[in-house]
Amino acid sequence: MDAVSVIALSMGAAWASGINLYATVFMLGYMATTGNITLPAELEVVANPMVMTAAGFMYCVEFFADKMPGVDSAWDSIHTFIRIPAGAMLAASAVGDVTPAIELTTALLGGALAAGSHTTKAGTRLLINTSPEPVSNWTASISEDLLVIGGLWTALNYPVLFIIGLVAFILLMIWALPRLWRLVKLLFRKVGSWLGFCAPPPTETQSTSLTDLRDEQFKP
Repeated sequence: MDAVSVIALSMGAAWASGINLYATVFMLGYMATTGNITLPAELEVVANPMVMTAAGFMYCVEFFADKMPGVDSAWDSIHTFIRIPAGAMLAASAVGDVTPAIELTTALLGGALAAGSHTTKAGTRLLINTSPEPVSNWTASISEDLLVIGGLWTALNYPVLFIIGLVAFILLMIWALPRLWRLVKLLFRKVGSWLGFCAPPPTETQSTSLTDLRDEQFKP
């Protein structure tokens, strides 16, 4: 692989892991097994039948958990401790046989990227759960799965195009995360006020809905 392809593979694996780790591992293993890609020796473990079976099984579990309001946010919370280190490990493995300094640098960048994509997903899904209907959860979950599959396929086949898209995603993430964080804090404070644990946010009235808060944060 040339340098651009290696960067796309390593950062693509880290980015996708933050959204859906099990789909990422299974897809990489499947494409390697079918001869569509040649993985670095350090990453060939994902093509092991035992690893693919575990990833496929966990993807099936996540497929249903990710579409249930409330359960999806709990699932994301638990996977904060799984997706981020796994993303760092996959990114470091994807660069192949390199110096320890390059491997550590790639792991740090991959972990940061996985953390960013995971936080964006988890925050977005938490806000989607303020909607009273489950259709949004299904739409978001299926869109995320397609994004992971399409993103990895692009990274493996059109690395330059993927890197351009990844830069755009990072810029969008930088814009969105502060707004998501403010809205999540408002959400928890509002829920806390309902339960009597704290006073309502001073900027809202008792009739303000969670949807109104969400729309206010993301209005043009």
